[in-house]
Amino acid sequence: MAAEEAQAKKRLREYETIFLVKPDLTDDNVDRIKDRVRGIVDREGGKVIRFTIWGKKKTMYPIAKQARAIYVHTHYLGSTTLVAEVERNLRNLDEVTRYISVKIAEEVDPETRPVLEDVKMSGDVEETRPQGEAREGGVGFRPEGEEIPPEIEDVPEEEV
Repeated sequence: MAAEEAQAKKRLREYETIFLVKPDLTDDNVDRIKDRVRGIVDREGGKVIRFTIWGKKKTMYPIAKQARAIYVHTHYLGSTTLVAEVERNLRNLDEVTRYISVKIAEEVDPETRPVLEDVKMSGDVEETRPQGEAREGGVGFRPEGEEIPPEIEDVPEEEV
């Protein structure tokens, strides 16, 4: 019976938490928030699998009077009390405007899930492009003067 309890105790639930931080934060401040969440997960007996910073993106509607936010995705293993503690800490941070946690799987063996390297993505491409700049080449995706390959040109319209 004791071996079964030890086996059940080792199994954790798999969660992901996505939180939005204010768009004017520096990378150092975002890393500080990541380190805080990582510390909570470690302290509560969980295991962080990966942090992914999706970058600065436009939100569907203004959040905290901002049209954009930095999206951070956290993938980790832990218990229900761990999720409550992570959310409580995120709620207390002024830099965090929204968060949501989702359970992905139950009874996951932490030994089967390797810790992955943190990823940082670039965010919206539109942000680097000056406002109102038109796409080159007009309507289509090909620059002017580029030939259409014959195998595409000969396709009847009803197949397209």
